[in-house]
Formats: sequence, structure tokens, C-alpha cells
Amino acid sequence: MSRSEGQENGRTSPGAGSLAHRVPDLGALELLLAVARLGSLGAAAREVGITQPAASSRIRSMERQLGVALVDRSLRGSRLTDAGVLVTDWARRVVEAAEAFDAGAQALRDRRDSRLRVAASMTIAEYLLPGWLLALRAGRPDTAVSLLAGNSAAVAERLLSDEADLGFVEGLTVPTGLDSVVVAHDHLVVVTAPGHPWARRRRPLPAAELAATPLVLREKGSGTRQVLDAALGGLARPLIELSSTTAVKASAVGGAGPAVLSELAVGEELATRRLVSVPVDGVRLRRDLRAVWRTGHRPAGPARELLGLTRKSPKGR
Repeated sequence: MSRSEGQENGRTSPGAGSLAHRVPDLGALELLLAVARLGSLGAAAREVGITQPAASSRIRSMERQLGVALVDRSLRGSRLTDAGVLVTDWARRVVEAAEAFDAGAQALRDRRDSRLRVAASMTIAEYLLPGWLLALRAGRPDTAVSLLAGNSAAVAERLLSDEADLGFVEGLTVPTGLDSVVVAHDHLVVVTAPGHPWARRRRPLPAAELAATPLVLREKGSGTRQVLDAALGGLARPLIELSSTTAVKASAVGGAGPAVLSELAVGEELATRRLVSVPVDGVRLRRDLRAVWRTGHRPAGPARELLGLTRKSPKGR
């Protein structure tokens, strides 16, 4: 039947339009069930938490929508009409189905909230995430958290393959397919063992000399290396290439050569003089630390709470 055939004298046929426009909403159906059970519109209004005038208006609106009278009102109370009895029986089935739908949705939320998979680049995993996860555990002791640590490229791969719910990276750019927000800032520092010639310099190290010097570096794909390479416009061939911040730091402490590391990672070593910070002239070694997630999948449940905790952290400002 065409649209014009479905209309007669300006009136839309009962089957026209979307179901949402033809079927009363759940709130109206719950109110009708309360009237049937309590025999009073006022008592039904109190049960569902609205005023009696609002309840009367909702019943009238439902009657207009369905085209039948549902409730007879009198000084002695409210009584369902014959049509109202039928509609109430149908309403009960709809509400029961909605309750089953709600219970199923809650089960899905409970399943989601029972675990959190986090992927993080090495510096964040070692020096920031432990505090954030302890704070999360205080509010969600039943959530099982797994942490996958790797370089920034590996974090992106975990998220894009749905192996992680939330990630943290240190690189300059956000990979395609991911959304992000900055949660903290970090500075990279050039460090050497106390016996290295750079440790005795009286003037800052020129950026060009740093770029031309073989360094102890993280592997390609790490956020630290990306930032350093971009800031210097290129790097010399690495003296040693290692896959973790801890390994790079240990090599520098052992005198293997200079390294560039997050200030978060070398605070203790600088304080005890096992490493010496070397000022650099003509380059800015500052980077943003970001939380990342798959585009269109804004963090929810424990992932959203963890993201909120990173914004409250003093190191996240």
C-alpha cells in the first residue's frame, strides 16, 4: 500500500510510521500496570515517582496514541476499561521483556567491568601506571587487570587488534585508527656515567654533536627514539640498541656510552650520581604522554575510570 493509500481524510492508518511512534513508552506502560494493581491513579503516580497531574496527562496521552479509553476515573478511584484490561496484559509482557533486556545488558556490563586490558609503552608502564592501577584497585577491587608492556608501535597494534581496552604511548603521532588525549608530559635527558667526558663539560652539549654521536638507544618504534630522532633531525647509528628502558639505563650506568632517557626513569640514578645529566643546547626534548583507544570506542567502565585517574595524578598535569 502506498503512502497516499495509507492516509484517508488526513488521518494516518494504524500501521503507518515507526513502531516507536505507535507504541507507548515503557514509563507509560509501567504507570498503567501500577494503576491496574493499586486501583488509584494517585497511588500509581506516587509509586512511579511523578505527580498525579503528570500521571493523568500521561494516561490521556497514551489513550490518544492508542485510540481507545484505558481508565475510567471516578471519586472512588480508577478502574480499567475492558480495552484497558487487554492493553494492561500486553503491557505486562512488554515490561517483562524489557526487564529481561535490562538484565542481559547488565550482565554484559558486569562481564566488561570484570577485566581491564591495558597496553603501555615502557616508560609509562614502569613509572606511571603502577600508581594509577593501585588507585583503580581501591575503587574496583574485583576488576582483574592485565598489563602488556611494549613500545608505542606495539601498543597501537594491541589496540587495533582488540587485544587491549586502553593504551598509553609516548610517540609524536597517534597511529591511524586511534583516538587520544594527553594525560602527562615528560622530558628526555641526556645521561652518561660519571667517568664519561661529557660529564665534565662546562658548557651545554651542542645538538649537532648529540645527533652525530652513537648512543645507547631503544629499538625502532619506541616513543623515546621517535621524539629524539625528530628533535635532532636524524641520529647516528646506535652504539647499542636495546628493547627496554631498564636495559638502556643499566648500560649507561655501566659506562657503555651516553643515553637519552625519560627523567621519570633516571631520578634515583641522578640523585646518587650513578648517572650525570648533560645539558643540551639548541633542542627541546619534551614530549606528550597520551592515552589511546580505538576510534569510535570511547573508554567505558574500568577503562574510563583509569583514564580519569590519570588526569587527577599530579604527574598528569
